[in-house]
Amino acid sequence: MDPAEAKVRLPFKPHDQTSNQRLVYEQIISPENREIFLQAAKEYKDRSWDGILTRMSALLCAKNIEHIKGRVLLQTSAFHAYDTEKVVAHAREYAHEFEKVGISKDRFCIKIPCTGPALNASPILLKEGIRTLGTSLFSLPQAIAASQAGCLSISPYYNLPWYHSDPTQWPDVPDPALDHPMSPRIVQILATYRRLQSETGRQQPLLKPASFKSAREAMAMAELGCEHATIPEDILQQLSLLDLQSNPPAGDYSTKHPGEPSPRLAHLLETDPLSGPTWDGKLASTDVDYLADNGAALSEAISRDKLAERGLHEALEAFKANELQSKAAIEEVLAQF
Repeated sequence: MDPAEAKVRLPFKPHDQTSNQRLVYEQIISPENREIFLQAAKEYKDRSWDGILTRMSALLCAKNIEHIKGRVLLQTSAFHAYDTEKVVAHAREYAHEFEKVGISKDRFCIKIPCTGPALNASPILLKEGIRTLGTSLFSLPQAIAASQAGCLSISPYYNLPWYHSDPTQWPDVPDPALDHPMSPRIVQILATYRRLQSETGRQQPLLKPASFKSAREAMAMAELGCEHATIPEDILQQLSLLDLQSNPPAGDYSTKHPGEPSPRLAHLLETDPLSGPTWDGKLASTDVDYLADNGAALSEAISRDKLAERGLHEALEAFKANELQSKAAIEEVLAQF
C-alpha cells in the first residue's frame, strides 16, 4: 500500500496492491499521508470513526492505483467476520468510497475472511459486480467454500501467524516447495481447483498465497503452480538482490515450465504434516455445501482442524487490534476539531 515501493523498487508494474488492517494503519499514521488524513477526518467528522477509516482507506488506494495494472484490495472489518449482513454493508461502503475517488469495480477487490458467514456475503456482492478475495485461509475446506462463494481469488497463509510472533517455530527449510509443511495444502487446493474447473467449466479462484518469511518461499509459489504471490516489501527487497542464474529456485522447474505444477511435488497430494499422524489421507469433499445454513459445514470443518481454527482466530484477533489502533489515531485527530 506504499506507492514508493511500487514506483521505485520494482523493475516491472505490479499486478495488484494488497492491504489489511495493519497496512492501512501504518499508512494512516505515516507523515507522508498526514494531510490526506486530516482532510478525510475533517470531511467526515460528523460520521463514525469507521466511516472515516473506510474513506481514508479508499484515498490511500487512489494514491497507488496508477502504479499497478490490476486491482487494489481492502479488507472488511475483522469484527464482522461472523455477520454476513455487516460484511455486505462494509463492502458496499468501500465500493461507494472507491466510486468517489474514481476507482471502478474492475479495479478493486474486497478481502473477506474465510468463515461461513463472511463467505456467504460473496454471492450477494458478486451480483452487484463487487469481487471478493478469501483471506485468513488455512485449509482446503475454506478454499472449496471460497470457490462455492464465487471469490475471484484466495490468499492462503503460507506461514502460520505464530511463525511470525515466534520465529523459532518457523520451518526455515532450503526447499520450501518440497519441505515446507504448508506446501501440501497449497498443492491440494490447486489440484482441487483444477478438477473443479474441468468438471464444471467454472473459473476457480486465483491463488495469491501470502505470509512469506523468505525469498525462497516466494519463489516456490511458481513451482507449486500458483497464479500470484502476495509479497511484502522486505521479501521484495530480498528478491531484488538475487540473480536468477546463480540463485535458481530449488528444483528450477518453474523457470522452464511457467504456470505448471512441478511433477516432483505430486506426492504432496497424499500428505498433510500440519494435521499430524492422525490424518486419514482423505481430501475434503467438493460435494459438501459449505455455505448452507450460514456456513455450518465450514464451521464444523474448521473446528475439526485445530491448526486452521487457531490460525483463523489469531489472524482475526490481530486485525481487530490493528483496527483499534486506527480507531485511536482517528479519535485523536477528531479531538483537534
